[in-house]
Amino acid sequence: MVQAVATMQALVKTQKGVGFLELQDKPVPAPGHGEVLIEVKACGICGTDVHVLHDEFPYWPPVILGHEFSGQIIEVGEGVTGYTVGDRVVGEPHTKACGRCYLCRSGNPQICPTKRSPGWGIDGAFAKYLVMPDVLLHRIPDSMSFETAAVCEPTANTVHDIIERARIDAGDFVVVLGPGPIGLLAGMTARAGGARHIVMVGAPSDEAVRLKKARELGFETVVNLANQNPLEVVNELTGGIGADLVIECSGAAPAIASAVGLVRKKGRICAIGLTGKDTIPFPWDAAQKKVIDIICNMSTSPSSWERTINLIAAGKIQAGEVVSHKLPLSEWQHAFEEIEAQRALKVLLIP
Repeated sequence: MVQAVATMQALVKTQKGVGFLELQDKPVPAPGHGEVLIEVKACGICGTDVHVLHDEFPYWPPVILGHEFSGQIIEVGEGVTGYTVGDRVVGEPHTKACGRCYLCRSGNPQICPTKRSPGWGIDGAFAKYLVMPDVLLHRIPDSMSFETAAVCEPTANTVHDIIERARIDAGDFVVVLGPGPIGLLAGMTARAGGARHIVMVGAPSDEAVRLKKARELGFETVVNLANQNPLEVVNELTGGIGADLVIECSGAAPAIASAVGLVRKKGRICAIGLTGKDTIPFPWDAAQKKVIDIICNMSTSPSSWERTINLIAAGKIQAGEVVSHKLPLSEWQHAFEEIEAQRALKVLLIP
């Protein structure tokens, strides 16, 4: 079936620099040993894709963007075990991890220095077809839509960061800074992990879409910086103690600095958002005096994927709620514009 289709439309970053993103006809890839060919059903636009558009994240052009995908296996290469044609899958973006360095051998291929993820290091999923190694795949249940499954990857980030690394405890008071898709997923993950109260903090520009969605999702306290001081709110709600856990998702320097004031002594700051800058001001001495733990995070662990799929399937994390737009691949430019104008949350492109 696939052999009859010589080419496919794909969204390609053609060269280094700001812009240079366009739809092109590309050859349909063929699965090699230990690989499968996946028909992509949906792929989410990540902040990384926006950064690549603006030349603010490492990438190797020409490269097809997109890594938050779901799809169905339509061809199986030699040596593949455990997967067959028709399987509904998602996949970890840890391609090209070497498997030999101390990071890979300690179970951390997501930060292997040779890793080249789909969407920036090798061709990704903003296309009709995608080749993936079988060792990086996870089945999704029939009850889970492809659209919801496409949000497994960003959700696995929050599950890894908050549950596995920041080790949220039942009864924690949690503050989330930045109510974008990752921030909303972080709040839902914290709730699934047993948080007793979640404060979602956003800027005035977040009010129309992001903070509105935060209220719809039922977070206990939603703060617009134009109307309330989050430090006063948190102190009032905690009797002046502060939050057990602050989850920083905005990547904004002022928000990152404010996390130290919001967290209690011996509390934790879970860093998820990237700033895009080499350095930012940070109240280091204040953090030292509070004896806080700062947990920095990047990507997803292999173990976080099954946790995530199970939490979504059980209804503990309503990941599909962050999807605001579903657009054909041909409308990619409109999709990126909506995201950058903060008129959209998570946008899925449907090849």
